[in-house]
Amino acid sequence: MAGGQLNILIIGGSGFVSGAVARTAVAYGHRVWIVTRGEKPLPEGVQAITCDRKDRQAFATAIAERGIEWDFAVDCIGYEADDARQDVEVLAPRVAHLVFISTDFVFDPPKRCFPQPFENPFFLTDDSYGANKRRCEEVLLGADVGDMMWTVFRPCHIYGPGSELGCLPLHARDRDLITRMRAGEPLKLIGGGSFLQQPIFVRDLAELILSARGNELANRGIYCSVGPDIVESRKYYEIIADILGVPVSFEEVPVSEGLADEAISNSFLCHRIYDLSPLRLAGLKVPNTPIGAGLDGHVRSKLT
Repeated sequence: MAGGQLNILIIGGSGFVSGAVARTAVAYGHRVWIVTRGEKPLPEGVQAITCDRKDRQAFATAIAERGIEWDFAVDCIGYEADDARQDVEVLAPRVAHLVFISTDFVFDPPKRCFPQPFENPFFLTDDSYGANKRRCEEVLLGADVGDMMWTVFRPCHIYGPGSELGCLPLHARDRDLITRMRAGEPLKLIGGGSFLQQPIFVRDLAELILSARGNELANRGIYCSVGPDIVESRKYYEIIADILGVPVSFEEVPVSEGLADEAISNSFLCHRIYDLSPLRLAGLKVPNTPIGAGLDGHVRSKLT
């Protein structure tokens, strides 16, 4: 990453994605500050700003008291419109470029296209995770941010060390997945695991995020952010089985049952595939870790 040493602010830097961004930024030689509630260990080489972003006044005070002009900020834990408004109000005067992490769950599942374009009139409008992420995007689209640049990334399923394995109900982020597979337990997957996905390796996502800094082509851009391989969801589990050296079998859960289960987001119950060319055309770091290599690293991290 070119451009010399940067001052980088990460909101929520002790989590899976935010931690990967922090570690990658530190490895690049940047100075990194993390907004954290202080409840989890932080990556090495970062400085903590201890406050709860939901305490709006405390957040604004903590940022202002630092007296720093940040070259780049990444909001990894913005889940509702007020979080995005906070980014605009507090960060715009002192941040050159903001990245907001959204989700590919913003799209209305029955109205998806293949591949799904990032510009799309059919977004969720309920009170779901994806709908609220879309409301965050709308805040940025309509805000006066002054000279601050901003970019939004919409990741698909994110995997890699630091997270649990599993990309589809009923075994999404399943902490017992390896134990189940070694025991020969059939995996129950909605639709038999036939839905197409394009998982992104967490390090690729971190590098993509950091590549946006100062990129005029990516200013006010919203990008679907996925890996290079399109696979059936069941293939994800078959790759894990190959790495473990065990057979795997599947039990199909009817899609109708998934649709009727309020605990399962309908955004899982569709194909989720995208075109990487918008990232390439904007000069961003295009994700390139093959899913086999990424899952190999992920699985082995769970075995050590």
